[in-house]
This record gives sequence, structure tokens and C-alpha cells, in this order.
Amino acid sequence: MRIRLPANGWSPRDYQMPAWSSWEQGCKRQLLFWHRRAGKDELNLHQHAIAAHTRVGTYWHMLPEYSQARKAIWNAVNPHSGRRRIDEAFPPELIENRNDNEMFLRFKSGSTWQVVGSDNYNSLVGTPPVGLTFSEWALANPTAWAYLSPILAENGGWASFITTPRGNNHAKKMYDAVKGRSDWFCQILGVDATHAISEESIEEQRTTYKALFGAEVADLLIDQEFYCSFAGAMVGSYFGSLVDKAEREGRIGEVGFVERLPVHTAWDLGVGDDTAIWCFQAVEGRIRLVDYYASNGVGAEHYVEWLRQRGYAGFDYLPHDAKVTEWGSGRTRVETLQAMGRKVRKVPAVSFQDGINAVRLTLPLCEFDAKRCEAGIDALRSYRREWDDDNKVFKDRPLHDWTSHPADAFRYLALSWRAEVKPQPAPQPWKPRNGVLLPGIPKPKSSLRIRI
Repeated sequence: MRIRLPANGWSPRDYQMPAWSSWEQGCKRQLLFWHRRAGKDELNLHQHAIAAHTRVGTYWHMLPEYSQARKAIWNAVNPHSGRRRIDEAFPPELIENRNDNEMFLRFKSGSTWQVVGSDNYNSLVGTPPVGLTFSEWALANPTAWAYLSPILAENGGWASFITTPRGNNHAKKMYDAVKGRSDWFCQILGVDATHAISEESIEEQRTTYKALFGAEVADLLIDQEFYCSFAGAMVGSYFGSLVDKAEREGRIGEVGFVERLPVHTAWDLGVGDDTAIWCFQAVEGRIRLVDYYASNGVGAEHYVEWLRQRGYAGFDYLPHDAKVTEWGSGRTRVETLQAMGRKVRKVPAVSFQDGINAVRLTLPLCEFDAKRCEAGIDALRSYRREWDDDNKVFKDRPLHDWTSHPADAFRYLALSWRAEVKPQPAPQPWKPRNGVLLPGIPKPKSSLRIRI
């Protein structure tokens, strides 16, 4: 039996041809900012089908969250044909085994393909991928690529990043960094270039957005999703506009250390999940964010050693529930860190909304080191409310994803940093030349002396 790939008579649309051709010609890195409904995932599914029968290996189609992968890819139906998209891309005659629970296909060629999430990339077992798609890359955990890129560089694999813009976050930074490189194919395609969606359909969507979010946000969303604009913060973001303002005001850049002051830390603690740490100095009513670190699956000694190597020996601010016994020692987290020489202070328990308000008051006072705090800054930009798709409203709680731990750690910082502000020296009494002390009267900035 002969099976032709791409299957079922599929071929790239005219505007998809440059990306498809570059991949066929051996380009191993693609970054595509294409508008909504431009066929990004469809294109990549057919790329995976061909690659799996050209080079035997492991292939992943990665969504930001594992929980959304089933709806978005595994069970997604082509509205024009009524068939599942994976069945259109991967003919059943080529499949040896299908595991619906794990969203996994094994082909008769020996290759495998699986839908996975960037929120659990480092927990996946088996052979590392040789072909990888990051779908909705602007919403994904950027550390997933930091973890996987050396693997693909070593095995000569390819990676495709497909997305619509979500403000000036890690996806836009990647575009700025690689758009001129010959080993990357980068493209921004709005509907004004593809003409794939009618103006009537776009205006109908604008009307829907206006009813949900108001006219200003509706226009931003239309520009973002259909014209691939990077303007504006992510809709639903708690702090995106404040982080963008910090960048516009030059408060994200190179931040040095004030030698005479200690570096304090604010933690969000996890065991299986990430532990996130913001490192800061409080200087005259300003907060200098000098470093950020996050990891997972390691014990307290890992973080203490990281802090020791950097010489960060100030107070460690931990959430009020840090008395929970964890980290496998039988001791509370506070006791564990104190036994390792850390100076622990617990952040008082307040409501979530009070913590959010504290962050909003704190961010305008912050200066961030762009390089050392990059991952944390991206998380603050992308931390957002959970969307209720049934009722078409945002919920009163945040979406729990890769941004949660960095944002929670910053919330603890916002609730504690004022304790570390060093008070200014009290004005010293001025002692006139005749030796008479006038208590409580500060020395004037200038004085007039008259000889009698």
C-alpha cells in the first residue's frame, strides 16, 4: 500500500508556502507569528507526519498547558471536513499503536508523535524529541525551550514556534533576537497579507470583544489576533501594563548592587512545582530587583547554595504557611532554612486581592536587572486571570501556570520590602559658631553671617 504525504490531498496555502518551503529545504528553526485561524497547527501537523517517515525519532506537539492540549489538538475537528485534524494529517494506515489517554501515536515507521504541555516538559520520559512544535509559544513557559534547545542542537533536530502575539513578552524578544539570522525562518502574517478572513468576520469578532471588554480592549485584541500587533499588554494580565511602563521608563536594564546594603529574598515554595526566588535591595524607598532564580524537584540545600555562591545574605521572606513540614526532612521549611544559616522572616497572611494591590503599588517603585531577572519579568507580564469560556468572563482567580510561582514570590516581596527600607538619618541640630546649641533645628542649607 502506498500512502502519499501530506495526506488527504492537503497542500500549503499560498501564504504558507514560504514557511513550508524553508522547512523542506532544511531550515531547522521557524518562528511564525500568524494571525488567528491562519492554519498554524495544521501546517505543523503535516510537517510532523512527513518528518516521522523521513527520520525515525520522537516528535512532540507542545501546548502551553497539558490540560488544554486535548481540546486544542488531539480532539480538534476540522470544521470544513468534520474529521479530526490528527486523522487528516496521520492516516490510520500508518499508525501501529494509539494511546488516547497519553495522546500518543506510534507509527509503523518506528517514530512516535505525542501532544504534550510546556508546563511539564521536564517530567516527560523516554527518548528526547528530534522534531518539536511550540504551539501558542507566546503563552508557553520559555524555560521549556531553554531546557530542550541543547537537546535539539545535539541531535540535529528541528523546532517550530507558532503563535499570535501576546504583547512584548518572551516571544517578541525571541523574534527581535533571531529575525536577521540565516538559520531561522521568521515571519509575521496578518490578515492584511493573507486575506484568509473576511472583513465582515473580523468586525463581527470586534463586536463580540466590545461586549466583553469594552471598545479600547476590543481594538487591541483585534489588532493583536488578526493583524499581529505587539502593542498592548496581555488581556487579563494583572501586571502587564505596569511592567511595560517600567520598561518605557527605563527601569528595566542594568541594575548594580549597592555594596553597603544586604540582598534580601522573597520566596514562593514548592517541592514538585517550582520554587521561585526574587532577590532585592531596598534603597531610599526604591526596590532594586538584582536577581531572580527558579527551579524544581530539588531540596532546600540547592537554593541555599545558590544564594551562598552569590553572597546574598539578607533576610529570606517566606509565605506564612512555610511552617508546613516538607522537603523530606521532617522539619518545617523555616526550620530547615534556619538550620542552614538563613535568616527567615514570614510574610503575614493577607487576602489574595490585598497582595495583588500591594504588587500594583510596588511595581512603580521597582528597577529590574533585565538580564538576571528576565524569566521573572516575563512571568510578571504574563500572569493573568483565568478565563471562563462558558460564561465569557474572567474568573476572580489567577490561571495556575508557569507564571504562578514567580508572581506569588513577588507578591510576598510586595508585602515585606518596606521592612527593609533604611530610614534616612534624622536632621542634625545646627551648632552656631558661638557654641550655643539649638536642639531640633536643622542646619540650614545656606546661611548669612553678619559681622557686628
